[in-house]
Amino acid sequence: MAVSSARGMRDFPPRDKERRDHLLGIIRSTYQRHGFEEIETPALEDRETLHSGMGGDNEKLSFSVLKRGLTLEDVHSAPSVESLGDLGLRYDLTVPLARFYASHHGQLPGVFRSFHTGPVWRAERPQKGRYRQFVQCDIDILGESSVLAEEEVILATADALDRLGLEGFVFRVNDRRLLGTLLTAAGVAPADHAQALITLDKLDKIGAPGVLEELTQRLPGGFDAAVLGAVLEGVPTEFDPAKIAALMGNSDAALVAARALCEWAGSVADKREPHQVVFDPTLVRGMGYYTGAIVEISHPDLGISIGGGGRYDGMIGSFLGRDVPAFGVSLGFERLVEVLPEDSLVHPDRVALLYDAGAPSSHLLALKLQLVATGHTVRVVAKAKNMRPVFEQLQEAGFSRVAEVPLDLTDSGALEWKELSGGH
Repeated sequence: MAVSSARGMRDFPPRDKERRDHLLGIIRSTYQRHGFEEIETPALEDRETLHSGMGGDNEKLSFSVLKRGLTLEDVHSAPSVESLGDLGLRYDLTVPLARFYASHHGQLPGVFRSFHTGPVWRAERPQKGRYRQFVQCDIDILGESSVLAEEEVILATADALDRLGLEGFVFRVNDRRLLGTLLTAAGVAPADHAQALITLDKLDKIGAPGVLEELTQRLPGGFDAAVLGAVLEGVPTEFDPAKIAALMGNSDAALVAARALCEWAGSVADKREPHQVVFDPTLVRGMGYYTGAIVEISHPDLGISIGGGGRYDGMIGSFLGRDVPAFGVSLGFERLVEVLPEDSLVHPDRVALLYDAGAPSSHLLALKLQLVATGHTVRVVAKAKNMRPVFEQLQEAGFSRVAEVPLDLTDSGALEWKELSGGH
């Protein structure tokens, strides 16, 4: 029978694993240069942490872990299937970060600059580009209430994408407060705002007519289609607080939010390229915990975002008992791996030592250690009758030179090297 990885999970052969580690290393080193510190959290969290209402729809996709020592009687008497589990695999890195900060805030600086990378798990329906296990790369600032947090996180993220060699990416930005003032101006009852935002978030899938039709069906109190229609048309709007406020509700509250948005987004655009930061009045971000600025990173070669985030000032308070301002962005690592050029990995000097099978290993390994000590990556390979497939495998793994090891040679400096090429 054929044996494969679990559905929605993947194996990574050595070359793929090396490339992924290389790309993750670039992200890590960039965030460290910007003064962010890396944390690590467990793959498993208490179920009550993962299902505290902060994860939105992702909570429904959580993998639960059954309590240890359950008996058949426990299963039969359980009030629900959910009650049989006490742990779960993390479905994102934001909820674990909030729990981490609540657990360790006494040992952390007042303003904590954090980055966090690792696998997360969701019980998705597997399809192209969507997996049940995937890697996220999060960068967050906790404890900073000013727009400095937005600017610093976005600029560090842009720098990481630059260093990865990605071109053409765009930051689409908005503010959840502006969406609230827009819905209020359109006559949507406050109790229906959450439902209306879910529908607005479908704009790219069902278009403006589809959004208005669904809103008509889902909002019993009605709404002003003309107010929303102007936004759904996606008319470009520059970073002018008065113009944005007029579009998004034309109220004092809209003007306050528009000024904050223009302050940080305009500053980022000045430091990058004006076309790289775009106000998108229809950007929603599906997670309900966002309280202010929101952002998505789009790329012309992908129909989906390669990252996103926002301000979530209320999340940590649910663990800590007091609100802590927070802003963060998560990069979709799997999507980055797909869109980045295949040749983005630069190999160190890799050499192979060819030896006769059955020959004593002592001096062979001594030569290898000499080369390793001088900075080479070394593999020992037994000679074969047909060396062509051996050389092809070495080239595929990034090795550039080979040398045969005579039985009496003890100095690696005397090896005769041959370049690996298509002719070997």
